[in-house]
Amino acid sequence: MTAPPDVSGTAAEADPEASLKGVSKKAIQGRSLGQIAWMRLKRDKVAIGGAIVIALLILVAIAALLLDRVFDVVHPNEFHQDLIDTENGTLAPLGTFGGISGSHPLGIEPVNGRDILARIFAGSWISLLIASLATVLSVVIGTTMGIIAGYFGGWVDTLISRLMDVFLAFPLLVFAMALVGVLPDTAFGLSPEMVRISLLIFIIGFFNWPYIGRIVRGQTLSLREREFVDAARSLGARGPYILFRELLPNLVAPILVYATLLIPTNILFESALSFLGVGINAPTATWGGMLSDASRFYTMPHFMLWPGLAIFVTVLAFNLFGDGLRDALDPRAR
Repeated sequence: MTAPPDVSGTAAEADPEASLKGVSKKAIQGRSLGQIAWMRLKRDKVAIGGAIVIALLILVAIAALLLDRVFDVVHPNEFHQDLIDTENGTLAPLGTFGGISGSHPLGIEPVNGRDILARIFAGSWISLLIASLATVLSVVIGTTMGIIAGYFGGWVDTLISRLMDVFLAFPLLVFAMALVGVLPDTAFGLSPEMVRISLLIFIIGFFNWPYIGRIVRGQTLSLREREFVDAARSLGARGPYILFRELLPNLVAPILVYATLLIPTNILFESALSFLGVGINAPTATWGGMLSDASRFYTMPHFMLWPGLAIFVTVLAFNLFGDGLRDALDPRAR
């Protein structure tokens, strides 16, 4: 056997940059957790489709609010008695498929002839506004109570946990019906419509916080034993600093995911209250109120189809986006 040749000098020195030649620095940069989550979310076409539908719904709601309340272009409460069959006494829309035409793409309501498309657009901003603000209220209260209970433990955890149990056992629907029915329509100088909107936001948001509170409490119980919390304590950090600077940033992902799943639940609850007649007062258009009016005209399915379809598409879009967001933010998911 022959010995390997002796290599010395510059030939023996390895070039550390040789393996990186032709590779841009941007390609080897590290990615943050947000960038990784966005890459995972982009691959989920169903979640992206739900996000697109949500964005379109928000744009429609804003446009409907501006065209109705600001520019006075769309009139969801305008009657069209000339399009109603009053001669035969049926009070049904003239024409086929509920009076569908170029000026009324989804037809008109029986009896009064109000445009269904205009009322669905007008009801979109009310449903999204109530559901979104009620979700924000639930998230703020639930996150605060959950993180305090999970971090401090002891009698504080016991007290807050029992308070959650009381709220979870509360008959919310019955209470909402009773409370909305007895409160006055005018208060604090607000219009009856704004009073009802504010009241629904408070009822739905305030009584739904224990759900997210339990989730945050469970995550906090796990996080408070981590090394970064012990390091903050050893450096002299106090409770409020640890709660809102150390623990809260690590709870953003579950909070965000649960918020996207709570919004469709609040939309359904607001629609249920309007359907039962204790939501937004007529003649303001709401999807639940339109379903309530349509229930009296079961022989005209088009009247019930469109508001029901609006609720279905909205809730489905939020649920699909929430599921995709949960998978993207979960580091244990494939």
